[in-house]
Amino acid sequence: MKTYSAKPGEIDRKWWVVDAQGKNLGRLASRIAVVLRGKDKTQFTPHVDTGDFVVVVNADKVAVTGRKLTDKRYYRHSGYPGGLRMRTLGQMLDSRPTEVLRSAVKGMLPKNRLASRQLMKLKIYAGPSHPHVAQQPEEMPWQE
Repeated sequence: MKTYSAKPGEIDRKWWVVDAQGKNLGRLASRIAVVLRGKDKTQFTPHVDTGDFVVVVNADKVAVTGRKLTDKRYYRHSGYPGGLRMRTLGQMLDSRPTEVLRSAVKGMLPKNRLASRQLMKLKIYAGPSHPHVAQQPEEMPWQE
């Protein structure tokens, strides 16, 4: 019996749509990361991008528990001395709500070149509409 290894031409990619309204940020990000990697498929191969496309709507209405809105911080550095900038989760949700979910999913993907290709298959929108109607995305089966 030989081990199956998926080839890039054999992969059947689907489009999924996820409504983030009221969903917990971490739990949603981990489920999205699994789908982007393709770990929910039987032909999963670690070194091949076997994942599907995921469209997330209502990213600005994602839920967090506890005091994360004031205590969780996002850091970025300009590269210059004294260039460290900090924002709280509440400020990020007000200014750039799509980057909150993108950063959470990015942290759950592997740290290699494959992760950047997998992250490109993630489409996040703050509102309830998206321009990917032509791809006929389906609702995720684990949506309540």
